[in-house]
Parts: sequence; structure tokens; C-alpha cells
Amino acid sequence: MIPADGGGVSKAAAADLKVGAGVLKTFKQRVDKILQDFEGSDGSSAKVSHQTFTQDAVTSSAEFHEAVGLHKEYDTIHGRITELSKMLALQIEAMGIAAHGAEIGFDNLEEEQRRRFWAIQTKIDRESEAAAERKKPAGEHAQQRTGDKNVKVKGNL
Repeated sequence: MIPADGGGVSKAAAADLKVGAGVLKTFKQRVDKILQDFEGSDGSSAKVSHQTFTQDAVTSSAEFHEAVGLHKEYDTIHGRITELSKMLALQIEAMGIAAHGAEIGFDNLEEEQRRRFWAIQTKIDRESEAAAERKKPAGEHAQQRTGDKNVKVKGNL
């Protein structure tokens, strides 16, 4: 709720913050449609994960190091693209839950929707942390969050 004094912003800006339930419902429907379209597209994690090939498709000889290296890089990138596709679908799903929660009040969401929202947020946070760790050079100091204290840890986690 916006304070009576506008919370330190102009009345016009405060009015812009008030969003009707119909707008949020329309937004959620659009988000749900985007998720449905995405899951049916070639970019869905299910379809992306099936777009693989074996090393034999490139070379039958382990001595052709360039071809073996190319296949290894493809596998690495393919795995990452598959994971990114999953994360995109989760982000879109979370956005839909958040829009619905904004419309009816997060406390009024069904327990399963609240659990799903927080499970998605946890997975996304963990993936973000893992991606940051993958980017760090070997041997670099990492910070591990422990309670309210940051503890330096030597090496990779």
C-alpha cells in the first residue's frame, strides 16, 4: 500500500504504481502463454537436450585430436545451453507465480504455489553461484556465505 503522503514521490508517480487486478491477470496470462509457447518450441530444454551427436559422427579415430576436441567442446556447450533453457523456463514460471501473487497477495497463494516459487528461486540462486564458481580461475580465493559472516576459503569449492 502506498502511504497517504505518496511515500516521498509525486501523486502522479504514486498513481502509476497502483495496478489493477485486471492488468496483473492479463500479464500473468501472457506469461503463461509465453511459457507454453517456449515449452513447445525448439528452444525448450527437452528438445535442446536431444540435439546431440556422438564423437563417431565427427571421427572414428581418437588420434584426430582436433575432431575429438571439437566434440568435447560441443558437449560442454550443449550441456550449458540445455541448462540455460531450463533456467529460462523456470524464470518464466516464477514470473507467472509472482504476477498471480501480486494480484491476489502472496499470502493468499496456494501453499503449493508458494513452495514452487521458492524452490525455483533456490534453484536459480544455486545455479548462479555455480556459474560464478565455474568462471573463477583455479586456486582463486572464493567466499562462502556462512550465516551473516563471509568466510574466505582457499581453492575451489
